[in-house]
This record gives sequence, C-alpha cells and structure tokens, in this order.
Amino acid sequence: MQSDASPVADADVPGQGTGTGKGAGVAEEPSRSVLRSETLIVLALSLGASALSALISFIGSVTKPGGLKDQAATLNASHAPGRPWLDLAWQLFGIATALVPVALVAHLLLREAPAGQRGPGLRAIGFDRRRPGFDLGRGTALAAVIGGSGLLLYLGARAAGFNLTVVPEALPEVWWKIPVLVASAVQNAVLEEVIVVGYLLRRLGQLGWSPMAALAASSLLRGSYHLYQGIGGFFGNMVMGVIFVLLYRRWGRVGPLVAAHALIDTVAFLGYALLAGRVGWLPTA
Repeated sequence: MQSDASPVADADVPGQGTGTGKGAGVAEEPSRSVLRSETLIVLALSLGASALSALISFIGSVTKPGGLKDQAATLNASHAPGRPWLDLAWQLFGIATALVPVALVAHLLLREAPAGQRGPGLRAIGFDRRRPGFDLGRGTALAAVIGGSGLLLYLGARAAGFNLTVVPEALPEVWWKIPVLVASAVQNAVLEEVIVVGYLLRRLGQLGWSPMAALAASSLLRGSYHLYQGIGGFFGNMVMGVIFVLLYRRWGRVGPLVAAHALIDTVAFLGYALLAGRVGWLPTA
C-alpha cells in the first residue's frame, strides 16, 4: 500500500515554509505581514466566516425558549421545495462555490516559487494522487474509529441537553438525492481538511507559531464552526481536530484525513436518509 520510502517523501514538512534562501530553484517566502493578511482573507472567505455564523446561530439557540435538544440543525435541506430541477441546480451551485476557497489555496501554494517557476500547489500538503492506497486505507481505518465514537458522543450530548438534534439531510425523495449527499460529504471533507489542517498549519508554521499553538488554533477553529450544533458538537470536533493534526504531522498528508472525513459524512448522511423514523435510537426533528 505504501510506495514511498517515507510518508513525507517529495513533500514539505507539515507546518513549515518552503525556505527563505535566494539560490536557484529555492522559493522565497513572502513577508510575514503578507502571509498574515493572506491567511486572514482565506479564513474570512471560508471557515472563519462559518465559525462566526455558527457562533451567532448558537447564541440564538441558547437564548430561545426550550432546551437545545428540542431544536434542530439541518445540514442538507431543500432550496426549492416542489421544484426538483431548480433544487438540484441550487445544490450543485452550493457545493461548487463552497470549494472556491480550496482553489484559492491551491493557487496561493502554486505561487510559492521564484518568478517563472511553478510551486508545489496542493502537493505541498499531501492532497494529490501520488498515494491513493495509503490515503484510502488510513482514511477508512480512521473513519471507523472517529465515526463510531462521534455518534456515541452526539447521542450522549443530546441526551444531556448540550446539543441540538442534528438532521443530516432533509432532501426530497428524488433521483439525485444520494449523489448530492455524497458530493456534499466530499465537499465538506476537502474544504475542511485542506484549509483547517494543511493550509492553516503551513501558514502558521511560516509565521513562527509553535507546533502546540498551531494545533490549538486549528482544533479550536474546527470546533467553532460546528458550534451551531451545540456544546457537544463544539468539543467533539475540537477533539477530532487534535487527532487530525497529530496524524497529519505523522503522515505528512491531508489525503487520509479527506478520505476519513468524506466517509464519516457519507455514512452519516446516507444512514440518516435510510434509518430516520425506522429505528428508535436515532433522534429526528
């Protein structure tokens, strides 16, 4: 399964820059102020904005009469009820536009090279096709561990009144429902792991952050944009964030994390679609 001599072969060390030397073929890093501004802009266009939105949503939920578990957070809802083709167009539009920040990150990483040369792009963070077996194998094992424990944590947090009822999907029964749910799961995985792990750790390393501080920032951000689900969603995803950062540093690739995240979300979305209302242990809105 593993073809390289090292999991970080041909890739930059996670969280580190590409060098500051000025010799031939050596990339020159932008100034810290440029990197800081770039990072803030990327986050403002993606998961940083989602974190602020989740915080506002959470404040609304805790100040609303009634308990958190009596309220619902719907993840994949219809955008045009009763108009399936228009709904499909909106679903595809939402998935595609959510990935624009990933394209921006790829562009920025391609520019990490001297003038006239091509930078590493997403290969720098291990999101490429060089090691599909390694990525899928590690990702599947990770998904089995994280997915099962995450479900138990959610059920426990909701029963304790710390979490809203999460409704993974509320799409109409149309032919494109399953493909859209799978595409949504993959979009979530790519967006989150590329930005909150690969890109953010790389930039924070270049800005001189310590490994522990960068880990805390990444996991806190991951928890924050899940705060709309409640306290359980916040802390559960923070723990997931710590694990993912440690594994990224060990493997030198976000590929396995993307695979794991996509599998976890796919099982959650499709499992809810198949089981909601049919089993007593699965909460529904």
